[in-house]
This record gives sequence, C-alpha cells and structure tokens, in this order.
Amino acid sequence: MRIVIGSDHAGFPLKATIIEHIRSLGHDVHDAGSYDPNPVDFPDIARAVTSSIVDGKADRGLMVCGTGVGASIAANKVKGIRAAVCHDVHSAHQSVEHDDVNVMCIGAQIVGAWLAKDLVASYLQAEFSTDEDFRRRVRKLAEMDAER
Repeated sequence: MRIVIGSDHAGFPLKATIIEHIRSLGHDVHDAGSYDPNPVDFPDIARAVTSSIVDGKADRGLMVCGTGVGASIAANKVKGIRAAVCHDVHSAHQSVEHDDVNVMCIGAQIVGAWLAKDLVASYLQAEFSTDEDFRRRVRKLAEMDAER
C-alpha cells in the first residue's frame, strides 16, 4: 500500500519511528513534511497529506501532531477525506472497517512509540467492510461532501 505521512513540529520526533515501522510492514511511504523540528502550521501539512490521497498518489495517510485533533480537523476540511483521531487499537481498525477512514491522526503528546506502532499496524491491516450498512453510511458521507 502507498502511505503518505505528515507531521507538525510536535509530531516530528515520532514520525521517524512511524515511517520506519510502515516500511518494516512492507508498505511504500512518502514523507510530506515537516522535515525538521521548527514550528510549522498543521493545516499546511494536512493539505500536503490529503492532496496525495485525493490525487491518487497515496492510498491512505497518517498525520502526527500534538494531540491529533488539529490534524483531524484540517484533514476533514478536504473533500473526499475521512480523518479520525485514533489513540487505541480498536478505533484504528474500526475506523477503516466501518467508516472507510483514509487518514489516521495520532497525538505524539498522547501516545508513545510502542502504541503508535500498534495503531499504525492495526490501521494499515484493516479493510473497509462489505456490509451494506457501512457502505450506505459512507455513501451518505460522500453526498455530504458533494453538498459543500
């Protein structure tokens, strides 16, 4: 799978560990920034991550910021993106299985490297359910996007 990852300065230290883990799982990964610990605005990184997904250059995305909340808000402003903050393994896989989430957001100030690796593995292993209830709900989300 092709994965795009981005972080602001708060998520920058954890991002390197996550990139290494994604590669160890056999996925391709593109780093969309930031590239140093200097302050950066998370909406700029969200734009870079989400554009890779919308343009078909990546299958899924990951964003790492302080809490994951700002990254999620920013990513969800982009048509076609379904982002979720995930700080537990169950949410990491169920967000994909039930809601077809294509950007998972992690808070580096909330989770450590060990949990982040488990979250990423769970997120990347998950597949969108074929259950019609979930498919219908995601179609309704797409309709909401079209109304913007």
